[in-house]
Amino acid sequence: MFISSQTSEPCFRDFTLLLPAVAVGNVGQLAVDLIVSTLNMSRVGHIHTDCLIPMSGNNPYATCKDDAEELHTPAEVYTAAELKLAVLQIRAPIIQTKSKKFRQLLVSWIKSSGFSRTVVLSSSHAYQRDDQQLQGNPLRYLVTPSLLKVSADALKELGWKEMERVPAFPGLPDANAEPRLLIPGGGISKGLYTDSCAEDLPLAVLLLFCSEGDNIPDAFALVNHLNDWLHLLDTHGQQATKWKIPASWNLLFGSGIPPALF
Repeated sequence: MFISSQTSEPCFRDFTLLLPAVAVGNVGQLAVDLIVSTLNMSRVGHIHTDCLIPMSGNNPYATCKDDAEELHTPAEVYTAAELKLAVLQIRAPIIQTKSKKFRQLLVSWIKSSGFSRTVVLSSSHAYQRDDQQLQGNPLRYLVTPSLLKVSADALKELGWKEMERVPAFPGLPDANAEPRLLIPGGGISKGLYTDSCAEDLPLAVLLLFCSEGDNIPDAFALVNHLNDWLHLLDTHGQQATKWKIPASWNLLFGSGIPPALF
């Protein structure tokens, strides 16, 4: 259930919604961090649900001491009204037994809010790639039929590769086995895509193959690919896109090794 933090309910009709999948390396969440911080997006509410591990913390996008102590929750909604852009940032893991319920909640909210399209930012285990997935750029995409109708030309121009279907039993040739869609380590990415196809929702999944570790470069790569499509930031010629790193990234890997250990 969406709960607004404003006096009036925000209108999302014809907005683009971005949301991360809690997936390998947290690449989607890091990419969303860059978008919220760079565009200075406003928090307009949160999703109240028992499907996420409960947690709270200080403002991850604090710019001064005055706003650093604001309380933030696991699933919050931010907007940039001038861009008709909304973001749902998810900061906590989904409770395993409630994954389907959470997907249904998201689909219901997306439908009732009137978003023009939804883009899920995700990732998948690089070590589980099929042979054909080892070639070229590590970026892949999926798009539902209803979004493909209006975005086919743009996606073709970008030259991205669609996520390949892989054999049901790799290494065992079987003419009767249909290739299937697999996103290992991708969290709810596959389920949300499948649900959106069934509900005729305009949704795309953008994902990178990656490994656990320092996934900041992966986040920059993913958000730059997204910017090539949605043009969130203007780029001039060959100048690199300037993304603003949020204050919370200072503690991304903890406070270091205590010298007393040595």
